[in-house]
Amino acid sequence: MPQVIPLESVPLIERQHVREGVFRSRRILNGTPCTPGNFSLQIGNTPSYYSPRHRHNFDQVRFQLEGDFDFATDGAMKPGSIAYFPEGTHYGPQTGNSHSATLVLQFGGASGSGYISPEQYEQATAELAKSGTFAKGVYTRLKPDGGKINKDAYEAVWEQVNRRPLAYPPERYLRPVFMDPTHFDWISVLGRPGVGSKLMGEFSERHTRIEFFKLAPQAALHLDENSIYFVARGSGSVEAHDTNAALGGNGQPSFAAHTTVFLEIGEHARATATEETEILHIRLPRFD
Repeated sequence: MPQVIPLESVPLIERQHVREGVFRSRRILNGTPCTPGNFSLQIGNTPSYYSPRHRHNFDQVRFQLEGDFDFATDGAMKPGSIAYFPEGTHYGPQTGNSHSATLVLQFGGASGSGYISPEQYEQATAELAKSGTFAKGVYTRLKPDGGKINKDAYEAVWEQVNRRPLAYPPERYLRPVFMDPTHFDWISVLGRPGVGSKLMGEFSERHTRIEFFKLAPQAALHLDENSIYFVARGSGSVEAHDTNAALGGNGQPSFAAHTTVFLEIGEHARATATEETEILHIRLPRFD
């Protein structure tokens, strides 16, 4: 059964993190820990934030909802923009000096390096804090001789979890990919009256896909398996193909603005709009 998650059902919590500044988030959805396809989906609210130039061994997709977020020479994200940050690719430094809200999906990339769970992250951060300090996105540990060892903060956390050095995947992309959806045209979807799409791109040999859909009132969209759908605006209902029953129930819309719909491998559903609706679709990579 597909999961339908209204944003108001997810609490806003200020969380511990290894960068600089204040980070509040709504943790919407997590994948399966200790698998190559593990992921974390959240909306981050950051009145202040700083991270040095760095890279990861996982992929990221960011969709800017409110405010601006600066990535130095890589570009700036403004409301409505979206970006793909590939594993192994350096980006930043990253700066936010005023209120912003960003949908952030972090997930295991094509290399199969996976993604550590929030619980693993928080436990390792607490363990590292006993023997060193985090400042401006860098972890510093004192050596017995009084010297210092500096390391990227996330890299230090990953190594604490996995008990081995982090080996970064080679760069498939030399820079992150910043996209402005307003400069793409809506293309009618064949066989789907009232449905248009804007394909942002398909990335890596694992076919990660980023796409927007627009639905006219009463138009229906088939939802793919192994996918996350985030409602940018609008409302409607979701119907699972195997039950032919609306998931929302009680005659109420199954989704509204900022609702997330998640379908695992083998699941299929249909979304029907009650008003003009725009939906972001992210198809996750497959490792089976």
